[in-house]
Amino acid sequence: MRLSKMHIKTLREVPNEAEIPSHILLLRTGMIRKLVSGVYGFMPLGWRSVRKIEDIVRQEMDATGAQEIHMSAVQPAELWEESGRWYAYGPELWRLKDRNGRDFCLGPTHEEIFTDIVRNDISSYRQLPMNLYQIQTKYRDEARPRFGLMRSREFIMKDAYSFDKDNAGLDQSYQEMYEAYDRIFKRCGLACRPVEADSGAIGGSNSHEFTAISEVGESEIAYCEKCSMAATTERAECVDAAPQTDVCELAMEEVHTPGTKTIEEVAGFLNLDKKQTIKALLFVTYDEEGNENGYVAAFVRGDRELNMTKLINALDIPEHAIEFADEEKMAAATGCVGGFTGPCGLHDCTIVVDSELPGLKNMCAGACKEDHHLINVNYGRDYKGDIITDLKVLQEGDPCPICGAPVKHARGIEVGQVFKLGTKYSESMGAMYVDENQKEQPIVMGCYGIGVTRTLAAVVEQHHDDNGIIWPMSVAPYHVIITLVKPDDEAQATVAEKIYQSLADARVEVLLDDRKERPGVKFKDADLLGIPVRITVGKLAGEGKVEYKLRRDADKEEITIEEAISRAIEIVANEK
Repeated sequence: MRLSKMHIKTLREVPNEAEIPSHILLLRTGMIRKLVSGVYGFMPLGWRSVRKIEDIVRQEMDATGAQEIHMSAVQPAELWEESGRWYAYGPELWRLKDRNGRDFCLGPTHEEIFTDIVRNDISSYRQLPMNLYQIQTKYRDEARPRFGLMRSREFIMKDAYSFDKDNAGLDQSYQEMYEAYDRIFKRCGLACRPVEADSGAIGGSNSHEFTAISEVGESEIAYCEKCSMAATTERAECVDAAPQTDVCELAMEEVHTPGTKTIEEVAGFLNLDKKQTIKALLFVTYDEEGNENGYVAAFVRGDRELNMTKLINALDIPEHAIEFADEEKMAAATGCVGGFTGPCGLHDCTIVVDSELPGLKNMCAGACKEDHHLINVNYGRDYKGDIITDLKVLQEGDPCPICGAPVKHARGIEVGQVFKLGTKYSESMGAMYVDENQKEQPIVMGCYGIGVTRTLAAVVEQHHDDNGIIWPMSVAPYHVIITLVKPDDEAQATVAEKIYQSLADARVEVLLDDRKERPGVKFKDADLLGIPVRITVGKLAGEGKVEYKLRRDADKEEITIEEAISRAIEIVANEK
């Protein structure tokens, strides 16, 4: 392709809206074009890379025996109501009505649609196992779209669904997809780490997230260098402090603590370690109609952070059905006092207690009274919880839940996730099969997603420098760029055309920058676009030499035309 004929517009300035490298560079290269907040189109170079990621996904999915189909993005509400997710998915579900008032949504995922297909088409164990997948545009009405393709309202995703007759079959399907994902992301040039993850609104018993390591990622993972433990901080289990079985319970006392609303203030005022305090967090929950459904008080040790995902799972409610409470309204209903709330004396609310608190003795907690706290508070004698569960965030330096070594944290970009759904959808939607004994059984399902456009952004995050993108060969929009310094110079133009045609004949995807631009502009664009191999045809063309450079390397060489052609063909064949 000749750049003089290509629709391309690069930008010299950083767009005001862009904050992270992938967003900045994909806009500056003209590979994506913003329509409205969270909605982007793809221009020629960007679309070529998207299609290459899709091709890698297809090749690896097909190799597992999965079959590609394509379903509509418009989904009827009735199917979501059958599964129970019409309410559970919350405001991110993009809902709409047709002219007759029938409810639909723009699909953020397709569990219901694929379950509906299978319940109508599969009746016998002889038809199982099966895996169906699609690559399709998805929609999520994000409250705060940001970071370009990282968190957008419209995106391209590959979603696959396995159907097995039992859990053993699901385990095998899950492992096949897990291994296929590992190959896909390696082929895309991504350094990825699979970690245990929460299932969220998708549901199911087990899940792994494939995280591309990046400082700008929204996923935070905890991992152990001494063993195999790796999980998102939402999912990671925590080790409770050792129960204080040899400590005598002292008499509870009320103490005056004026103006000490934070854990730091009360611990300092009473000369206590924060580990001796109890932190209260107050919430209100909502029902399906959006009406207030009740209050929740969650309690963790004072030096801990509350894990909202664990709290939501403990309450068995959707993420959107809970928020921090208005303390004045909650006080009138439950007796809490903002900044001075403790578990003693609360009423008419659900009390959720972190699992390590019952083992700790003589703690300090709010007295549910302005400017007062209680000391020597003990579980069982002075307060009880409606729910006792792990509510903690596994923080850096905390003991690993498997081996006890200090854990570390890293940030990353979620590019894929696999789920063991079990019978969550098949039971609610009646997807059954008849087994070998002629008994009806629910189909056992798995779900497997890859964010295609998010993978594109993740590749750029991991492969760039101050000058632009550095594409891995496998997903680069083109393999080679020929920079023709002076298009009007006959010798240079002849050499450039020879290289261009030779590479094209060898099925190398090649760009010829034949624009009548200054050489400096061409070199800057070549670096910005990040094409893996650059061949510069300049003043040495008359001597049969050109400049050869890999985008990822600083060094450049002056070599013969024939050597440049052969080296380009060889590196493309080895790396694409």
